[in-house]
Amino acid sequence: MAFFHSQSGGISLSERFRALVVNKTNDRFSLDIETLALNDLPDHDVLIKVRYSSINYKDSLACIPDGKIVATYPFIPGIDLAGIVVSSRDHRFHEGDQVIATGFEIGVSHYGGFSEYAKIPADWLVPLPERLTLAEAMIFGTAGFTAALSIQKLEDNGLTAENGKVLVTGATGGVGSLAVAMLAKSGYQVVASTGKETEQDYLHQLGASEVISRQDVYSGKIKKLDTPLWAAAIDPVGGNTLAAILSKICYGGSVAVSGLTGGIDIPTTVYPFILRGVSLLGIDSVYCPMDLRKNIWRRMASDLNPGKVLESLQKVVHLEELPEKLPLLLKGRSHGRMIVRL
Repeated sequence: MAFFHSQSGGISLSERFRALVVNKTNDRFSLDIETLALNDLPDHDVLIKVRYSSINYKDSLACIPDGKIVATYPFIPGIDLAGIVVSSRDHRFHEGDQVIATGFEIGVSHYGGFSEYAKIPADWLVPLPERLTLAEAMIFGTAGFTAALSIQKLEDNGLTAENGKVLVTGATGGVGSLAVAMLAKSGYQVVASTGKETEQDYLHQLGASEVISRQDVYSGKIKKLDTPLWAAAIDPVGGNTLAAILSKICYGGSVAVSGLTGGIDIPTTVYPFILRGVSLLGIDSVYCPMDLRKNIWRRMASDLNPGKVLESLQKVVHLEELPEKLPLLLKGRSHGRMIVRL
């Protein structure tokens, strides 16, 4: 631990900083802004001054008593962070480097980004790509990374803009909003599905060419094979919605699934797979290999960056506001991306 004292420009282990801390005992759950010292953080390779984090659905779950995300307490949640290296004992990173950390066990079993400082294993860090700011990296965050990885996997499986319409479910959420914007930027004809009738203008502004209801995707009945409508789909919902989507994908098409807000069971048959050659692609943003991870971040800084549309997605909040803002995602009362300025 002395390393951080001697190699960080004079910063002391007793340096105080603020963080959002969740704690749970047998009869009490708390969610408070607390003042900590650097030696309260786990001992890992790189000390980072966190500049921005973001709010994700998993973060909201981590901040309720029965969210089943946090393994041990007390804990600092926040699955995303972007900041500046204060010190490093790994040759790949140096003081002043700008870095991104998402996935792995951050904000789940490893102290996360809702904190003014973080210590992160070097193997989990991505250098900030050129043409991307720390704030923009957190507008993307895990949600954007998941959306971009979904697009990459669909394209690896043959998807092009000429193939036809691409469906995005949960389109006002973090993954959905960014998927709509990225696909539209890349020339795809995007069909956005939402349960929020008031958000049609918002989704058209992101680039959706068509907005449909949840019921247009899943009406309550699932056919073994339905009328083919979409060349591909990005689905962060799962459950019955995913089963309905699979029955409506065109021949040779693909579905990239990344979420389970609609449930973990998929009541489907083998027909879409063996009669239409449909592919179901699992999207894992947590343990994605580093070479692919870096490439996805490079794409988000270049061809998948929707520019001004990206900026329009952000809502900036501060550490003190997190106890109020975190429940909004669980209540379905948020769209776009809330980033946390530290």
